[in-house]
Amino acid sequence: MDYWQLLLLGSIAGFTIFLGLPLAALQNLSPKKKGFLNAFAIGILIFLIIDVFSHAWESTEEAASNFVTGKSSLADATFSLLAMFGGLGIGLLGLTWYENKYMKRPFIQTQGSSEIREQSFRVADDAARQYKNPQQQYLLQEVNAYKLAMMIAIGIGAHNFSEGLAIGQSYVSGAISLAVLLIIGFGAHNATEGFGIASPLTGLVKKPKIRFLILAGLVGGGPTFLGTVIGSLWVSMIASILFLSVAGGALIYVTLLMYNSGRKQTTNNILMAGIFVGLFAGFITDLMISMAGA
Repeated sequence: MDYWQLLLLGSIAGFTIFLGLPLAALQNLSPKKKGFLNAFAIGILIFLIIDVFSHAWESTEEAASNFVTGKSSLADATFSLLAMFGGLGIGLLGLTWYENKYMKRPFIQTQGSSEIREQSFRVADDAARQYKNPQQQYLLQEVNAYKLAMMIAIGIGAHNFSEGLAIGQSYVSGAISLAVLLIIGFGAHNATEGFGIASPLTGLVKKPKIRFLILAGLVGGGPTFLGTVIGSLWVSMIASILFLSVAGGALIYVTLLMYNSGRKQTTNNILMAGIFVGLFAGFITDLMISMAGA
């Protein structure tokens, strides 16, 4: 396989995320359907958390074991542990900073005026209820939905960057068949990840803006291509651990936000059923990667 073919397939693997984004255009959804779709996305994100941490910890544990048996230095083991837990902290605390700085930015539109004026509000859905004007409630809910979708895209993008690194490093090590199978498997995964980004936007009165969906797709899927390029030029186990743990931390953060919202949207039965279906979809699509021996 030529290098340009690797880059082409790496970009395809990332941008299959756009296959799931049209879900955001669904309107007039009942609370049960919207709650189920939200829970389905949570299930996919939980699977991704399991997936990224299993790979990150496996590499970290291997580095520590190699030090104990004398196969590697203390520095390798130390840097691997720092990458593991440092990345986790960056993923969790980084999105905490993002939420505090951007998602709680004050604003409200006054009745009978198109002017935007500042007023504090909370990110949670309960914040909209403090305003009696239905238009004000919708504005708050809409902005919250867009920002949550972007946070999910950021978390998935960090995860997909690590996937791209795996594709590139497989290619440069000579494992061409593994690289191809990884591309197929990650491409299938990314299609389901698009549902996770789109889920907060379903059921809005107005269809989501096309420009926003394109941007979210680029944020979520683009890092796969970027990781493929970097992974094919530079091999580093510590960098792989770092980006996997950053992705895991970010995914934990957005999953907890979605779960908190889901508990208010629908019944526990629907929530758990949706999470189960999402987990099922994640593990089934992962079979292709397992068959590659990754």
